[in-house]
Amino acid sequence: MELESIRRDYLKDGLLRKNLPDDPVEQFEFWLDQAVKADLPDPTAMTLATVDEDGQPSQRIVLLKHLDAAGLVFYTNYESRKALEIARNPRVSLHFPWHALERQVKICGSAERVGLMESLNYFSSRPQESQLAAWASAQSRPISSRQMLMKQFYAMKEKFKEGKIPLPDFWGGYRVTPTVIEFWQGGAHRLHDRFQYTRTDEGWSIERLAP
Repeated sequence: MELESIRRDYLKDGLLRKNLPDDPVEQFEFWLDQAVKADLPDPTAMTLATVDEDGQPSQRIVLLKHLDAAGLVFYTNYESRKALEIARNPRVSLHFPWHALERQVKICGSAERVGLMESLNYFSSRPQESQLAAWASAQSRPISSRQMLMKQFYAMKEKFKEGKIPLPDFWGGYRVTPTVIEFWQGGAHRLHDRFQYTRTDEGWSIERLAP
């Protein structure tokens, strides 16, 4: 493969300072709505980056499940690798790669657990199979085979065959409170538009970054 020859130009849109709202959440909601309406695959998928005790970054895809002025919420196993790393260092980064729209959003901030009722309300809204999977999977830990995983899944299905499936005490949400949000819009000749919002005591400051 001649990787150095794979390229394309970015001509879909531009981003101007005069068109940006003072609040980055408003701009993010606008772009997210456009990504959903464009029927992109998994428009709420975001890369979550955490760091271990040795300073080694780790990334994985999680799904955005709630957004408001307080931050962005995703759900996971509290005993997973990502959760253990967040417990040691709550500073994280999120990345939304909306390639088809020639857009990216990078978010830096701190993650903390949401309240129990918030986790319960979301867990109760999930399909039953997803609820069972949360019980069945010891996320991030070694497992001998897929057959062992499925055996645990069916064991949970039998265990909770009557009544509602309870919220596991090891499962719930995190809210990422942003301190920096960058909006990237592809531009011709690699002259992309980048605007960075930074949280200050007075609100948000906005500056254009060189591509």
